Amino acid sequence: MLSYTVYSEAGGVGKSSLTANLAVAHARAGLDVLVVPLDPQDGDLSRLLGVDEDRASSDADNLVRHMVNAPKGPFEDLIRTSEGVDIIPEHNMLSDLADHLAREQQKAEDFGDAYNIYAQLQRVLADAGVGEQYDVLICDPPATESDHLYNAIFATRNLVIPVEPSAKGRASVEGLEELASNFADQLNIDVGVLAAVPNGFKRTNDQKELIEEIEFPTPEVINDRTSMMEGCWKQQCSAFKYVREHRARQRDYELETLAQFDQLARYLEKEAGIEAPNPPEPGALEQEVTA
Repeated sequence: MLSYTVYSEAGGVGKSSLTANLAVAHARAGLDVLVVPLDPQDGDLSRLLGVDEDRASSDADNLVRHMVNAPKGPFEDLIRTSEGVDIIPEHNMLSDLADHLAREQQKAEDFGDAYNIYAQLQRVLADAGVGEQYDVLICDPPATESDHLYNAIFATRNLVIPVEPSAKGRASVEGLEELASNFADQLNIDVGVLAAVPNGFKRTNDQKELIEEIEFPTPEVINDRTSMMEGCWKQQCSAFKYVREHRARQRDYELETLAQFDQLARYLEKEAGIEAPNPPEPGALEQEVTA
């Protein structure tokens, strides 16, 4: 299984948009994809893909309940599907995840049992057989160091980093290098960086220089597509669906960006040794999800 966390400590770099479009790109090629978004804020991936209707419901089962061994039902009942991608919708209980995990840790320690706060998402996914059912697992945590992030990294062991092509973005990448290294040392796991994805590129010389300084692979550089991405949020869909169904005409530069999402998905699959069964021509809109 290809598994990775899309993360940047800098906000506003299109993290959730990149996650959604990569997930759909994997699914378009015939792969089974599960996305686990973990952002406690409202402007999240569940909202983007239109599966957040139960976010504020106190009666709804949710991922946090499963992570603290208090589920209301089976894991598979949590799953919603949008554009061929399975998603575990975010819930407001994510805001209190750290407190819930701390209580579970104290309870375990009171009984003399070991308890790893950061391994709970991995446990839930393993118990549900996610590794056997899916080809791709993507986590989308908030842009802060938190139990949400650490659980995502522990479960996936790989990072894809959206990067703002600016001095601020370069600093965030440097900070993430240190974070990944420290986390790997602390928990005795290997954390790899599959790719950095410069996003919002406007072709300035300073941006080109900053991108060249990134030490991680940068297989695709996404140009500034603010209008298209804002349209996706308005229509609650991926860029593929937005261009196919909500644009009066198809613009070449938007099709080029869709092709980049497809190409980036193929690159990540190759890194994991996965061959998609039915990869579309990059950016081709006539091929929808085949999974």
